[in-house]
Amino acid sequence: MRRRAFIFALGGAAASPLAARAQQPAMPVIGYLYSGALETSAHFVAAFRKGLSESGFLEGRNVEIEYRWANNDPERLPELAADLVRRKVAVIVTPGTPLATLAAKAATTTIPIVFRTGGDPVQSGLVESVARPGGNVTGVSAMSAETGSKRLGLLHELLPGAGRFATLIDPTDPRAEDLRRELQAAISSIGRKIEVRNASSSRDIDTAFASLMEERPDALLLTPQGLFINRRVQLVTLATRYALPAIYPTREFAEIGGLMSYGSNATDQFRQTGIYAGRVLKGEKPADLPILRASKFEFVINLQTAKVLRIDVPATLLARADEVIE
Repeated sequence: MRRRAFIFALGGAAASPLAARAQQPAMPVIGYLYSGALETSAHFVAAFRKGLSESGFLEGRNVEIEYRWANNDPERLPELAADLVRRKVAVIVTPGTPLATLAAKAATTTIPIVFRTGGDPVQSGLVESVARPGGNVTGVSAMSAETGSKRLGLLHELLPGAGRFATLIDPTDPRAEDLRRELQAAISSIGRKIEVRNASSSRDIDTAFASLMEERPDALLLTPQGLFINRRVQLVTLATRYALPAIYPTREFAEIGGLMSYGSNATDQFRQTGIYAGRVLKGEKPADLPILRASKFEFVINLQTAKVLRIDVPATLLARADEVIE
């Protein structure tokens, strides 16, 4: 009897850790819905995870993340969003384009959604107001669209003799027409002209550049749209090939060879998105979390590219730059 009792006790002791683990609550799952690809956004994902950790959540330890990549194909976003809803994630994060957030909103009215957008989230139809978003959506606004006239001013200061500018616009972006109007107004205010080309895919970007080069504009002013940020290597390569001076909306362009960039710090916004996702996981309601507005803006000049393009950057611009890449 003693031997049988010992075997029973041993079996119970061996099983107890398994039973304890089985009784532990399942880790919450975050659905990460991104319009671009992993290959061009790894550092953004790292920033998001950093924000999560600041809120007390570590991937694989007390939270799981289900990643869904549209790979620059916006038509995939609705099905990817629906898949995350079927997965019953605790929160959906959409740090790419407004289209991703709109797809998530269409897929669920109950699962919290935390976005990062470059435009006005009220005007884009993402939330009811900045102070009190309402519904199940909140997030971070990069205010990129509001810095368009600033980018134009910097480019005009670098190239005061430039008379004809060019830009690309992704017409699938809900902000497309607003961006177009704002650019036209800003260009008109300094008595210049701008050539606008639509592009909503990698192939469109190639075609648009080839078309623009027939017109030979003096400089390129790139709009802050998700497609272009995701395709930044392609854009910088084309601008370099055609020796076209350009200013871009985020520092990531200047870091890989773009001439200049001015805009809010995208990496910090992904971190803030992670912080907000963590707060939602802790029980705060998106309706009560005000939209965070970008607070860090950076002006970066790539002096190596300026030398390749044989552009003398004025000392006044160099002095105002937050970073000069030499």
